[in-house]
Amino acid sequence: MKLLSLNLGRPKVSEHTDQPERLTGIDKRPVDGPVRVAAPGPKGIGASGVAGDAVCHTRHHGGDHQAVYAFAREDLDDWERELGRTLASGAFGENLTTEGLDVSGAKIGERWRIGSEVVLEVTCGRIPCTTFQGHLGEKGWVRRFTRKGAPGAYLRVIEPGEIRAGDPIEIMHRPDHEVTVSFQFRAVTTERELLPRLLAAGDALHPEAIETARAYMARQS
Repeated sequence: MKLLSLNLGRPKVSEHTDQPERLTGIDKRPVDGPVRVAAPGPKGIGASGVAGDAVCHTRHHGGDHQAVYAFAREDLDDWERELGRTLASGAFGENLTTEGLDVSGAKIGERWRIGSEVVLEVTCGRIPCTTFQGHLGEKGWVRRFTRKGAPGAYLRVIEPGEIRAGDPIEIMHRPDHEVTVSFQFRAVTTERELLPRLLAAGDALHPEAIETARAYMARQS
């Protein structure tokens, strides 16, 4: 398992975002590194956890629980076959393009060591938006991506440090519960009846997902 590509985005104007200045950092491109990774601060204030990476709409993106976004090269390859087009590493707006790692099958609370310094913890899956759809230029993309159920993972920074393309990835800890990234994604999108089971992931789960699960349970009681 390794970090195949480390990707950073620069602010670009897009007609597909509701960010006040119409800016997005979704167009991420590979860099050699090393690049520092650190907790950026609370959502709404903190942006990306990856130095030099733009997060323009901090109301929806960035912050400690969405500090880093990872997507598997294997899943990009699967989309290449389905869409009939080339998808470069970083094409989905991911900071980390991994190789040999089942990112959407990772469990919430799973911890990865990347290189010799950085430790990240899985918090939730990525919810697709119209900016993502506009960036790819694929009609009905939000629906198609949701149906696939392999959203990639957001991660928080447990131990900061520097990473670069080619660094090995080690799974340091894998929790003993059923809540994978894919499970969490399906629960908050298409299979709401799964929401109560998300709470088995504990505090490692993104606070917004915890709130959604508890609200659902309150309505059912």
